[in-house]
Amino acid sequence: MSIFEDTNPRELKELLADIHGRNMVLPDFQRDFVWDPAATQELIVSIANNFPAGSLLRVRDTRGMYFAPREFQGAPALDGSRHTFLVLDGQQRLTSLYQAFFGVGDHRYYLDLKKLLDGGEFEDAIFHLRTTTKKVKAYDNFETQANEYILPLSELKDGSGGFSTWVRKFGRLYPDKRDQFEDALAEKEIEKRWVQPIDDYKFPVVTLAETTTAEALCTIFETLNRTGVKLTVFELLTARFWPKGVKLRDLWDQAKADYPIIDEFGVDAYYLLQAIALCSRTAPSCTKSDVLALSADDINQWWPQVVKGLAIGLTILRDDCKVMLPKWLPYGPMLITLPAVLAKAETAGTPVAGANREKLKRWFWCAVFGQSYERAANTQATKDFRELLVWFGGGAEPESVSGVRFDPAALRDVTPNQISLYRGTICLILGNGARDFHTQAVITANLMAQEGIDDHHIFPDNFLKKNGVESARSRNCVLNRTLIDAKTNRTISNRAPSDYLKEIKDTPGFPFNEVLDSHHLPAGDDSPFWSDNFEAFLEFRLDRLWREIKRVTGIIEASDLEDEGVDAAPGVSTATDHAP
Repeated sequence: MSIFEDTNPRELKELLADIHGRNMVLPDFQRDFVWDPAATQELIVSIANNFPAGSLLRVRDTRGMYFAPREFQGAPALDGSRHTFLVLDGQQRLTSLYQAFFGVGDHRYYLDLKKLLDGGEFEDAIFHLRTTTKKVKAYDNFETQANEYILPLSELKDGSGGFSTWVRKFGRLYPDKRDQFEDALAEKEIEKRWVQPIDDYKFPVVTLAETTTAEALCTIFETLNRTGVKLTVFELLTARFWPKGVKLRDLWDQAKADYPIIDEFGVDAYYLLQAIALCSRTAPSCTKSDVLALSADDINQWWPQVVKGLAIGLTILRDDCKVMLPKWLPYGPMLITLPAVLAKAETAGTPVAGANREKLKRWFWCAVFGQSYERAANTQATKDFRELLVWFGGGAEPESVSGVRFDPAALRDVTPNQISLYRGTICLILGNGARDFHTQAVITANLMAQEGIDDHHIFPDNFLKKNGVESARSRNCVLNRTLIDAKTNRTISNRAPSDYLKEIKDTPGFPFNEVLDSHHLPAGDDSPFWSDNFEAFLEFRLDRLWREIKRVTGIIEASDLEDEGVDAAPGVSTATDHAP
């Protein structure tokens, strides 16, 4: 007897409704949702373009005979409700789509209709924001959405009817603009080109029968987790260029052998192809269609320079910006911009290269704390590529540099889930010469590996819980975290800072003040550590890190000018005008 019940395609909206209705759930042992919001965005772009996004596997389980169930992250709690299906393969994709279209989770996703009306591509019009940003609260208001032509993707969760409802609400709010807006939408076929494909999208779904044995199910599940390889753009181009004598796979293997740092950072080869697309186009662009349009001549012309540019760029990130390991890179798409700019500029071996290196360092910090790669990363990479080259030539600063804004209060909300800002702040701490609490050596990538150094709490989480700090966000915020070796972290456990730090301080010959200062931590006799004053500690560290952010980005507050006795020009605004 076959274990397959059916292999029919299912509409995305049906699958998401099953998740929301708790009809489709996960085995409790499934790993947690881990996708980066940029990966979610890329998946939505694929769906809007009606590209294949893989198949799903589930088993009918009306009797609850297989595994303990749990709801998808962000979906309503099961609370004893009975389910029909257990999803075995597809959790990450389904969770990311559910959170995006139902407006739950740590990020919200939006569609900039104005960009689509201006002829832009879907991948440039879609963007996401962290739920803690002020803009998310603003976009909860329909009038703000309408004023900026911003459509929350959560409006589309029930199909294209949600889009029509949103358009009608726009017309009621602005009756004088209604006809012009609706005509523009019709002329550009926004609903037909982008909304309807999402509504109609179907995933191939393999459903196993309820007669499948638990033993067979375990074997299938284990096999899925060992395999599961998707065909990438790199593989497609490898096959396309092979008859023309361009062996892309061999070129990539040689690049990693010639420049080990590329392999050490686990760089996605697709970024390299996007960088080549930027360098080889008269009008630079690096969308998927641009990459797929690359010719063998483009590869032959630009591959060596871009590979070298990538190695130099990674060295700048590691040595100057202290991105010691790939896990601390704030934005992967920066690895499109860096090699393309360095390849195109062709200043290696000259003093100009040193001047440009300083500019790239500032660009990195401004892009990180200005969060310029949070939305439309390909568009931002293209924009930065053009503007960095102008800056290298003595022209104006890129907008990502000159227009950077950051609200330091946001550091109170930045947890490991806010990937880019969290990673950027850790790199900032490393840039201060952060030293190991155990060996007191300056932390390097090798030391991280040897001593098991990772990011940990300063005021232990359990200690804060016991002392009434109920906010998990406050306990886990980046202000309360730094790089600590495994042995020291085990010693800390849930002890008060006044206890475990005194033990370190009392160690004869240990340079206590210098080590703490290297992490931007208060070390003097009046340090809030000695009274275990968590709030005073957060204030101290926020001030120290904000000063560092201003130093590396060049942000100038009006108050800074006043402190120096300089009157702020009429156009000078404080750095905190706009929250990230």
